[in-house]
Amino acid sequence: MNKPIATVARTNEILKRFDLNAKKTFGQNFIIEPRIVEKIAESSQCQDGAAIEIGPGIGALTEQLALRAKHVTCYEIDERLKDVLSYSLEEYDNVEIIFEDFLNCDLKTKVNELKEKYGKVVIAANLPYYITTALLFKIFEAKVPLDAITVMMQKEVADRFTAKVSTKDYNALSIISSVYYDCVPVMKIPRTIFNPKPNVDSAVIQFRVKEQPLHIEDEQGFFEMVKACFKQRRKTIYNNYREYLKDSELAQSILKEAGIELSARAETCTMEDFIRLKGVQDEKKSVR
Repeated sequence: MNKPIATVARTNEILKRFDLNAKKTFGQNFIIEPRIVEKIAESSQCQDGAAIEIGPGIGALTEQLALRAKHVTCYEIDERLKDVLSYSLEEYDNVEIIFEDFLNCDLKTKVNELKEKYGKVVIAANLPYYITTALLFKIFEAKVPLDAITVMMQKEVADRFTAKVSTKDYNALSIISSVYYDCVPVMKIPRTIFNPKPNVDSAVIQFRVKEQPLHIEDEQGFFEMVKACFKQRRKTIYNNYREYLKDSELAQSILKEAGIELSARAETCTMEDFIRLKGVQDEKKSVR
């Protein structure tokens, strides 16, 4: 058996064999510390189930997931990696590589298919920094029956998920993720374990399904409203909200009835505030 893909020697051997360099446009940074990917895979809850990975790169985390899960499905956008992954993961017959942009995939169908076959489905990934938020919004908004989501991301982004109301890190992601999941920090990652080395440190966090998720009518509409309220952080919630509604008078009326000051900013509003705001909004619109 070869050395783990995440070792410096094995990573360099693969990169040299295929004359491969990390592609900045895809946010690629290859992990060169085996203990990191081992810990992510171990904590992912993939054991005896199926795992979905976003952006496998040359297969460092994929390998560790394949050693623990019954099946691993990977979504990779970089078609240069077809031959690379066929080579680096040739020992593993439980890995499926789909060369497609994860943002365009039918996640609901894939998760349901895996759930029916393997009973448990998790997501585990080292997310590209430049598109982390979009990827997570896709997962959260798909409303699929995942057992856990364990992801590495830029530390500054990770901080937003555990942020409290009225802090600088509190944002739309803080609200939307907490509808379904409890966010648990797993570990901090120094920039030195990547090739090439990024300019920022990373963190691994896990989203665990709430035992009692919040019940919100029209969740898609709720998510859109929350994102709109945080659209420009320097603006008051009123200014963002009236742009969203395209009706200044209606925005004022709804905010006042919901008990939210027009001069407040979105980061000072709690989950309960946003739920109340959406409720008043739906009532007002239903009588217009």
